[in-house]
Amino acid sequence: MDAIPVEVIGNILSRVAAARDVVRASATSRRWREAAHHHLLALRFQTADWPGYATLDTKDLELVVTQTILKTSCLEQLSIRFDDLWHDFSDMAVSAWLLHTHNSLRFLTYTTTSMPRVNVFERCGNARLQSLVFGHTETLSKEYAAQRFPSLLSLTLSEVCAGAADLNLLLSGCPKLESFSLLIADRPSLDPRATLKLTSSSLKSFMLEDYNNEWDNIILEADNLEALHLRKSTIEHFQLVSKGSLRMLRIDDLRIIHELDIGEATDLEIVDLSNSCTEKWAKFDHMISRPSSKLTKLRLWRVKSDDYWEVRNLETIAFLFPRLNHLALSFELKGGMLEYLLQGSSILEKVVLLELDSITLNNLFVDWIAGVLGRCPSLRRLVVHGHVSEAKNCGHSRMIGKFSTSFFKVLNQFPLVSIHFNFS
Repeated sequence: MDAIPVEVIGNILSRVAAARDVVRASATSRRWREAAHHHLLALRFQTADWPGYATLDTKDLELVVTQTILKTSCLEQLSIRFDDLWHDFSDMAVSAWLLHTHNSLRFLTYTTTSMPRVNVFERCGNARLQSLVFGHTETLSKEYAAQRFPSLLSLTLSEVCAGAADLNLLLSGCPKLESFSLLIADRPSLDPRATLKLTSSSLKSFMLEDYNNEWDNIILEADNLEALHLRKSTIEHFQLVSKGSLRMLRIDDLRIIHELDIGEATDLEIVDLSNSCTEKWAKFDHMISRPSSKLTKLRLWRVKSDDYWEVRNLETIAFLFPRLNHLALSFELKGGMLEYLLQGSSILEKVVLLELDSITLNNLFVDWIAGVLGRCPSLRRLVVHGHVSEAKNCGHSRMIGKFSTSFFKVLNQFPLVSIHFNFS
């Protein structure tokens, strides 16, 4: 062990990161203590690493964190996640943690509370900080938002009460910001139907999750946006104003009451739409139904739409998206639609990964799987999703048995395809 350079030991401890494990490892010898003090780059405090944190009162936990951090000298990554313990740390302790790491820190995750409140943005603001995950504070006020982060590339605000003006003030202080994630629990607006308008010229990725509020109008002005992710939100109208740079669109458990407008997204490479209703998204349906020579992944998962049958018809998919290599479809057969879904003879020549899903495991599902497999000559992997409940009666058991028998007969025709199952 003496032959191992302390820099290498420091790298090993940095990969471990979990504070309790780092402390125990550094106690084994003088060289490991030296490595932890002079060469430890990453440190993480969270209950997922050690449930024993939950047994400590606030003062004891505060002391453990303080002593551990102050024994380091060059931390670049620090994560303090005690949001599930509801501790209010003292402002002096939190200030000590952040001031001690101020000059070296590049990645900070801080999701806990202090009493009285500490301006974490002011304490951790420096020219080196590249990533900040911040959450569980009462309000993102102007004193927070007015800070500047000249090198910040990624920002996540979790469970933060914020208004549009303060969010835009914060974004204006991050001239290099590329990724912004907003997970909202509440907002300090007197008008529950207020408009949220965000503007950033550098932003490339935006994610919104807001499961408590219903937004009237959200406008995102981001000329260079490449990835948009909307999940667990209810929005009257969402509009993206950009220069057509969008590459990835992911929508999960979203309720758009009137319209989803992502502009002229002609360069989309990934569309992932799940557990949402698109019945009134006229502009979205028009966009997704346009031919695209760049789309490589299409996932339509348990989606409700007036035009959904047309979109997931294999003939239509093969015509619209000739470069598709990953196709995922959720199967809900209605009144003789199987013939429609499988009509035509166009080949999905480039599809190598196929995912199919059905709530009911029956022979109709098997027929649909067989029909899709026959249209994918380059397929290498098939993932079958479904739901298996306890057999309620003999008829239900026979149906599952028939499905299994028919399914494996189909698989025998495609020996080169790797089969995986994901049943709930």
